[in-house]
Amino acid sequence: MNTLLLVLSLILAIVSGGLYWRVHRQQKVIEAALAESYGADNTRDPEMILTLRVRDPIALAKRESKSARMLADRLPVMVKRLVYQEVMKELEMELAEREIDVEMKLEYR
Repeated sequence: MNTLLLVLSLILAIVSGGLYWRVHRQQKVIEAALAESYGADNTRDPEMILTLRVRDPIALAKRESKSARMLADRLPVMVKRLVYQEVMKELEMELAEREIDVEMKLEYR
């Protein structure tokens, strides 16, 4: 019985040590990420990002395209993706006309 308790105690001590080591390592990773994100002296300004969301992409596609009227009910995900790509192209063209340099990308959340 004593040997069983001794073995269980050793196993628990090893598991506890491993967990402590992982927590300690994770804290170092978090501290490094925070230092990198805020800069060396925590004075770096946050980056500003503009987010655009089309409220009803299916209705927009149906209104603007004859082929989208047929596809919207059958393939809504594809139609939404195409709407966002087209909106992005039009925004890029408009901003290029006004000589505004932007970086545009489509993100899925």
